[in-house]
Amino acid sequence: MTFLFNLLARLPLSWVHGLGALAGLALLLSPRSRAVIAGNLRSAGLYSTRALLRGAAGVGRGILEMAPVWLQPVERVRALVRACSGWEHIEAALARGRGVLLLTPHLGCSELAGIYTAARVPLTALYRPPRQDWVHALMKRGRERGRLRTVPPARAGVRALLGALKRNEVAFILPDQAAGKGEGAWTHFLGRDAYMPTLPYRLLASTGATPLLCFCERLPWGRGYRLRIEALDGLPDDTAAAMGRVNARIEAWIRRHPDQYLWTYRIHRRVPPAGGEATAGSAA
Repeated sequence: MTFLFNLLARLPLSWVHGLGALAGLALLLSPRSRAVIAGNLRSAGLYSTRALLRGAAGVGRGILEMAPVWLQPVERVRALVRACSGWEHIEAALARGRGVLLLTPHLGCSELAGIYTAARVPLTALYRPPRQDWVHALMKRGRERGRLRTVPPARAGVRALLGALKRNEVAFILPDQAAGKGEGAWTHFLGRDAYMPTLPYRLLASTGATPLLCFCERLPWGRGYRLRIEALDGLPDDTAAAMGRVNARIEAWIRRHPDQYLWTYRIHRRVPPAGGEATAGSAA
């Protein structure tokens, strides 16, 4: 598989995305993968045969694009971002001196968002190590370039994120994850209750950092990417209310770009307690 990724990294991005679309459609031959993609789309109220096909193709693009993003020289990788809107939000936040918490969901190419940002400012990213050793090795090699540091979701990783924010740097977290036991709260996301991490909101409360939303959008026909950075002005201090506000913004992006979300991600893997309801609102 490492050989295949090295081969893919040599191809034009349009070819990689074309092959990725085919690989994603092949996922639908697996009853389990098809059920996860279809189930997530149905929960979000977005299911149709066309949406299923486009969603699966987008998942495949997201998997195969890791080859050029991780393995091409970092200057070429950064150049894949053809446009960036909202960088002034990062500059303004750093000028305030309390660090930036960059919230980047499973939408578009989140990997490239981190690499691009770290080519310009120091960035510490929280990540969950994959199960396959070869993927972990490629991921570490591809991510830890420029001024990007990766840390695992353990106490040492949380301390590293706190340290980065206190040094007025950027911390990078995927907010739309399934939280581990005791690490999250029930909230509403994509049509169902989901147990999602409270760490981003605890970091904000303890540091006064500026929260920003980030989405690295795939452009059509492999033409590259557009990085979008948006402010989260007036985020409530209350964790439940803040989660609801952030989730509503992420959902709005997903509904505008449904072919770019990672529909194979099992965000609803945990079942709410009997009689329990989501604790976070969904106000925009």
